[in-house]
Amino acid sequence: MIPRALEADILRLYHAEHWPIGTIARQLRVHHSTVRRVLAQAGVPVASKTMRTSIVEPYLAFIAETLAKYPTLRASRLYAMVRERGYPGASDHFRALIARLRPRPAAEAYLRLRTLPGEQAQVDWAHFGELTIGRAVRPLMAFVMVLSYSRHLFLRFYLGAAMNYFIRGHVDAFAWYQAVPRVLLYDNLKSAVLERSGDAIRFHPTLLELAAHYHFQPRPVAVARGNEKGRVERAIRFVRDAFFAARSFRDVDDLNAQATAWCEGAAAERLCPPERTRTVRAVFAEERPQLLALPDNPFPAEERIEVDVSKTPYARFDWNDYSVPPTYVRRTLTVLATLDTVRILAGPNVIATHPRSFDRGAQIEDPTHIAALVAHKRAARSHRAQDRLHHAAPSTTTLFVRAAERGVHLGVLTRGLLQLLDSHGAQALQAAIAAALAEDTAHLGAVRHFIDHHAHARGQHPPIAVPLPKDARLQHLRVRPQPLSDYEQLTQDPTDDHPGTDESDS
Repeated sequence: MIPRALEADILRLYHAEHWPIGTIARQLRVHHSTVRRVLAQAGVPVASKTMRTSIVEPYLAFIAETLAKYPTLRASRLYAMVRERGYPGASDHFRALIARLRPRPAAEAYLRLRTLPGEQAQVDWAHFGELTIGRAVRPLMAFVMVLSYSRHLFLRFYLGAAMNYFIRGHVDAFAWYQAVPRVLLYDNLKSAVLERSGDAIRFHPTLLELAAHYHFQPRPVAVARGNEKGRVERAIRFVRDAFFAARSFRDVDDLNAQATAWCEGAAAERLCPPERTRTVRAVFAEERPQLLALPDNPFPAEERIEVDVSKTPYARFDWNDYSVPPTYVRRTLTVLATLDTVRILAGPNVIATHPRSFDRGAQIEDPTHIAALVAHKRAARSHRAQDRLHHAAPSTTTLFVRAAERGVHLGVLTRGLLQLLDSHGAQALQAAIAAALAEDTAHLGAVRHFIDHHAHARGQHPPIAVPLPKDARLQHLRVRPQPLSDYEQLTQDPTDDHPGTDESDS
């Protein structure tokens, strides 16, 4: 309701001043529908607002006919067609109009798919962000396999989705189930399907080798039919919400240990979706005898590539360099890699074995390889010595620069620093070099002075280097300390034995 005074003003302005309804509404700051209502209640006939004819109305029949014949025709092409027929409007309004007029496909109903026990499992990848390992940023991918009958879930995380990880996921899943489903259902991902034209499918050859080894049938879903693998899609959503959300872990191994415990625990104790009276674990116990048995040996899931070794004895694999014996430079070698180990082969012979690194730009070395190179290369020996000093005491880099500016013999400096490193340790050498640089004394004597000064301040005696012959019999000898009382007698005055004797008596 509005005040009586306001109604009187509306009637006065309309009858006496002949103001239009819009002017009255603006000046009195009321809605125009309020003005119309007051005038209608007073018996004033108010003309209704005339609706303006849309400029597209003459073309609606042509638009509807064209969309009925070509329902996916772009609005830009249809706009050009009506412009040729005289349509004067702009394209933005026309696009919004076409979005309302375009015929919608009828909603499709889906049958609820049911499978027999042991008949089918569904497989897919899921992306869970990235992990930073040293200087490398790697994708964190989850390999998910779920049994279609019991909904028993396998979850394993890998640092990528390459073919070797895809094969490794299958091998780990079959080992965890201790059995193999008869049919594995995939999306049309490149690790499974290389090409497809209708029902003509070219599978990845490695996947076919895996299927032949474990006796299962690979089967991709129909194109644009994601509903056919809805069980693994729901399993991935379940993993995101019930397992991964707000979870902390040290590394991928820790995350996989937690994932395995979760699959064996909480995920297996949930109620089975098809029948809400039993758990997934109970239904899997019923399904287990219907699955295929494992073969005697697991499928080899090692990543295998050929690498060319240049003039330095390192084989580059997965962004990192792995050392090889120096006699294998300028050759093509074979790398076999698991998640833990990198083996390098020359023909059938294994010439190097290293722990695998997922860093970027790292050098993974076998000391025997480098020792063999250093024994034959004097320049390499000098470089390795300086490299060893740099890793033990980073300040040596600055020390060498300043020493070179002052004409210090760098070979003598290197040998002296290595001796101090062996006798006093990396921490003491770093502290002494830092003190020498602070005093702007970049030479070996200053470093020795400060390392002895620091050792004296800590109450340590200076170490005595006694080189032993390279004889295995001497390595474990123990020298028993002897009493020094006999030597102390030599330093005593002989007259001390006769305290009452005077020199005048002699």
